[in-house]
Amino acid sequence: MLPPGQQSQVGEGLQTSLSLVSSDPRLSLEEHRSNTGNLRESPTESASSREIWPMAAAIKKESVSGADKITLHDVARERVDVVYEKMLHLPCEFLDELKNGLRVILEGGNGSQHREEFFILQKLVQSRADLTTKTLVRTHRVQLEILVAINTGIQGFLHPSINLSQASLIEIFLYKRCRNLACRSQLPAEDCTCETCANGNGFCNLCMCVICSKFDFEVNTCRWIGCDLCSHWTHTDCAIREQLICMGPATQNGTGPSEMVFKCQACNRTSELLGWVKDVFQHCVMSWDGEALIRELDFVSRIFHGSKDPRGRKLHWKSDDLKENLRSGKVESKAACKAILMVFKELELDSQKTPENAESESGRLIAPQEACNRISEVVHEAVRNMEMVANEKMRMFKKARLSFDACERELAEKAREAGELNMDRQKKKLEIEELERIVRLKSAEADMFQMKANEAKRESERLQRILLAKSDKSEEEYTSNYLKQRLNEAEAEKQYLYEKMKMQETSRLSQSSGGGGDPLMFSKIHDLLYSVPPSADGPSNDCHPFRKNP
Repeated sequence: MLPPGQQSQVGEGLQTSLSLVSSDPRLSLEEHRSNTGNLRESPTESASSREIWPMAAAIKKESVSGADKITLHDVARERVDVVYEKMLHLPCEFLDELKNGLRVILEGGNGSQHREEFFILQKLVQSRADLTTKTLVRTHRVQLEILVAINTGIQGFLHPSINLSQASLIEIFLYKRCRNLACRSQLPAEDCTCETCANGNGFCNLCMCVICSKFDFEVNTCRWIGCDLCSHWTHTDCAIREQLICMGPATQNGTGPSEMVFKCQACNRTSELLGWVKDVFQHCVMSWDGEALIRELDFVSRIFHGSKDPRGRKLHWKSDDLKENLRSGKVESKAACKAILMVFKELELDSQKTPENAESESGRLIAPQEACNRISEVVHEAVRNMEMVANEKMRMFKKARLSFDACERELAEKAREAGELNMDRQKKKLEIEELERIVRLKSAEADMFQMKANEAKRESERLQRILLAKSDKSEEEYTSNYLKQRLNEAEAEKQYLYEKMKMQETSRLSQSSGGGGDPLMFSKIHDLLYSVPPSADGPSNDCHPFRKNP
């Protein structure tokens, strides 16, 4: 039984890749958070929707009054008829902006803020009891798309290329139709009456996981495990996490040999896994590339990790070996495909002896030769098992040896690094000591220069004081010499004038005997003689022979 094919397309030119949010209202808030964290899990979400989604910046905004505006919280909280009346008067551009705003929230580009806002909107919608078929038929088209997108967490319902009928949207909102746009089956799918399909939480057994209620678009893969009896599907990761893959009897009556089986949570019955894995690889292995083959081998290795039967252990070991060889590049993908198919053939040959033949042969007598042959077969089987165990032990020993060698190399490398670090530390220590010696030398030089600077400063101050003293003394000497010089000049001039006056006096006396003298000339000489300023060291006016006190 191969995984479900979910490759149909909805709308023209749009490959649907939607969020994997579970819409079960009974889920806790923490489960909603883990589901909403996968809003962008599928790679086609970023490829298709971004290319053809109308850009919000290209929408021409029209003036809308504050009273007529409507928000996402209004759509999620207010009555259907109230929101319908408001949307009738709003332009199409504003409604497109409203849908784009919800799309941005569902993408979760702003992290926890957008997630919390989505949780609030979803809680408002899922807590309302008035959203029934009778009321939803009277909703506005955009209003219904927003309600369905909030309830399911799938932004594909807001895409302009998704043109579902109003009846389909109402059925999806009320969990009567699958929310997977690539499926859209009526619920419960195929009129299934099991408890999982009949609980009315929107689960679809054709495309969703029984445990997490999520869907994706992985096909032809061991990522999904199908039940052979009820045809319900489960993620391999979910089955391993819930411990639904374990050892058990292959037949339903519980009498078969123990091997790895899958216990379906929907019908509580088991399905054998070795044949299912073999069918998947035989049909799909040639279409896988190297990365896909490594991923599928990892699924097989994890599925048969706890196997205790020889075939399961052998498949687990071979899967691990091929996976490691593919990752290291020792084996090409085509050779690995042929090798894994050869492993399945070997396992099929090992299981040719069925339990029915063993039971039919146990009721009759066995000939000695046949008994010897059977004993030989048992011995050979034991030898093969021992060889397998020995090979596994050898493989484990080789891995341990490789790990030990790697540890030794790492230890040697660490020792070398430690020696280099020690050398660097010694070198740094010597450099620090050299720097300290230089610092001490420079400090002594600085002290010496500071002492010389202080001495030079004191010498400068002393010379400055001497200079000031000599300057004052030279100024006094200059003043004294200047006054003495002026005094000598004045004395010489006085003497000259005195001699001249005397000569004039003599001349006047001689002339007076012969005629009159010149009184004017005598007056000028007298004024000139007595107009010379007195000297500080010279005689006072009282001692001057020609000065008369007034």
